[in-house]
Amino acid sequence: MHQLPIFLNLTGRSVVLVGEGEAADAKARLIERAGGRVVSAWEQGATIAFVALDDETEARAAAERLRAHGLLVNVVDRPALCDFTTPAIVDRAPVTIAVGTGGASAGLAKAVRQRIEALLPSRLGALAQALHAARAAMKARWPDAASRRRAIDAALAPGGALDPLDDRAAERIDDWLAAPAEVGASSRLETVRLAGPDPDELTLRAARLLGEADHIFHTPAVPAAILDRARADAVRQVTDARPEAPPPGLVLWVTLGGEGS
Repeated sequence: MHQLPIFLNLTGRSVVLVGEGEAADAKARLIERAGGRVVSAWEQGATIAFVALDDETEARAAAERLRAHGLLVNVVDRPALCDFTTPAIVDRAPVTIAVGTGGASAGLAKAVRQRIEALLPSRLGALAQALHAARAAMKARWPDAASRRRAIDAALAPGGALDPLDDRAAERIDDWLAAPAEVGASSRLETVRLAGPDPDELTLRAARLLGEADHIFHTPAVPAAILDRARADAVRQVTDARPEAPPPGLVLWVTLGGEGS
């Protein structure tokens, strides 16, 4: 990654905004939408700042003054002067999706955002709120964290009881929790044979499996760039042989090219 994507809580916090005009107005709306308070100069408690000045020399000087106070600064339309950039946003509160290009192309970020907007139902946020409200019930139903994760993954999978692309998924939380329990923890072993070391060449199936796997067994030749596409909490194990007795959950056997066959 060229940048670290984070979500910053601005509620009740001051954010410095230097400049006037349409660009400054747009940043002010963004700050206020996120619960922040717009101020025109540094004050105690401020942590980030936006500079929207047409003159590059003035913009650079303003950014340097703000950095001297320890602030992270965004200079509008000048990525080289920025400590952070603002993404194109898909808002399904509390679900927020940010699309960034590191300042390379705001137009591309907007185009991707529009595609995502068209895919996601308006009530996706309601599903997130329903899942949050059901946390205690889910822990009671599946006390073991691994079992709970598998149950949630299955429910949120395409066609699952809580498929996020289904606008009525939030209404089915109670029925899902009341459904008969599965007997025992099943194990599912899938093989992923990589055509090459480039993660951008992953098939849709391989990318989906990596994102869902509980355990990943892989040969030493599988590059870290591929494994970075897996869930952060997936257990990884280097081995030369396909696992004979895979653990519970979704287990992947990942090889590069014709090795490990």
